[in-house]
Amino acid sequence: MNFSPLPIVASTLANAAGIGWTQVRASMRNGVSGLRRNDFEPAAGLATWIGRVEGIERCPLPGSWAHFDCRNHRLALLALEQDGFASAVAGACRRHGRDRVGVFMGTSTSGILATELAFRAGERAALTPDFYRYRHSMYAVTEFVRTVLDTHGVAATVSTACSSSAKVFAQAARAIAAGVCDAAVVGGVDSLALSTLYGFNALALLSHEPCRPFDADRDGISIGEAAGFALLERSREAPVDLLGYGESCDAHHMSSPHPEGAGAAAAMRAALDCAALVPDDIDYINLHGTASRANDTTEDLAVASIFTRRSLAGSTKGWTGHALGAAGITEALVCAMALEDGWIPGTLNCRNVDPQIRSHIALEPSNLAPRHALSNSFGFGGNNCSLVLGRAP
Repeated sequence: MNFSPLPIVASTLANAAGIGWTQVRASMRNGVSGLRRNDFEPAAGLATWIGRVEGIERCPLPGSWAHFDCRNHRLALLALEQDGFASAVAGACRRHGRDRVGVFMGTSTSGILATELAFRAGERAALTPDFYRYRHSMYAVTEFVRTVLDTHGVAATVSTACSSSAKVFAQAARAIAAGVCDAAVVGGVDSLALSTLYGFNALALLSHEPCRPFDADRDGISIGEAAGFALLERSREAPVDLLGYGESCDAHHMSSPHPEGAGAAAAMRAALDCAALVPDDIDYINLHGTASRANDTTEDLAVASIFTRRSLAGSTKGWTGHALGAAGITEALVCAMALEDGWIPGTLNCRNVDPQIRSHIALEPSNLAPRHALSNSFGFGGNNCSLVLGRAP
C-alpha cells in the first residue's frame, strides 16, 4: 500500500486532564491525574472514579445553536474554542473552499444523555424527530461540528465503539487520496452518559479506584469524557505526520476481545505495512490499555507477538479515563505531543506491572525522543484500529 505522509497541521483537545494543550501538557508532565470520585449527578450512586470535564453543566449552547444543546455538543464546542483550532480550519476553507474541507467524527453514544434525562423527567413529548436529529443521532455531533466550523464538504460519522475516533483518520486519509476533499477535520467526542456508566457497571468492569493499566492488582476501568480534533491537510507542513493506519474486525465477541489478540495484531501489522516501517522503527506505543484484566492481557499478547522490548509502551488512561468513542483521537494526539515535544509519558497509577505482561511498560516519563509512535484503539465487537505517526523530516 502506497501512503503519502499526511500532515497534522492543527489540533486541540479537552478532557479530564485539561482543556486545551497547555493544561493537558502540564497535567501529563507533572503526573497529575484528572480522575475523581464519581460526582456525575445523574449516576451518583455508582462507587467508581470518572474523568469528568469541569463546568460543562454551566455552559449551555448559545441561541443560534440551542437546538443542538446537549452535554456532548457542549464538550465539542469547548474543545473547538481552544488552541486556535477554528482559525486553522477557517484558513483551510480560504485555501481550498468550504466545500473541499471534510469532517469525519467518531462517537459511541453521541448525545444519548439528553434522551436518557428526558425519559427520567417524563418529558417524552420532547423526544421529537428534531430532538433525535440534533442531539441523539450518531450524525448529530458531525452536523454540529460542521455548523460551528462552517464547512460544506463531505462528512461522516464513525461509530465502532472505542476505535471510532481512530478510524476517522483512515477514513479522512482515503477521502483526501480519492480527491473527495483537500483537507479534513477529524475528531471524536463522547461524554458521560447513563448507558455507559451503568452498562460497564453491569459488566463488572468499573474500578473502585483510579484505573491502573497493566498493574498486577488492576480491577477495572475509569470512564471518562473527551473531545479532540485534528486538521489533516496534504499541502501544508507540520511537526507531525500521519504515516499509516491499520484496521481489522475479528468479531470474536460482542464485548470481549479475541483471547489471543488476533484482530489487534492484524491492525498493528497493517498500520506498519501502510507506513512502510518495521516493528523496531516504533519508539513509543500508546496502548489501548483500559485497565480491565482481559483487555490489557490480550493487547499485550498482540503487542508482544510483533514488537521487541525496544519499543516503550504505556497507557494514558490514568490521566483521562477511558473516553470510549473519543479515546482514539485523544491518544493519537498524545502521540503527536510526544513526537513534537521529544518525550514519552509513563503509565500513571501503574505501580507493579503484572508479571504476565511482556511488553516494555514505561512506568515513568522518558526523555527518549521518539521518531515514530503507534496508537492503538480497540473496540467492542472486535473493531480495531492502529495509527502510525512520525516526526516530520
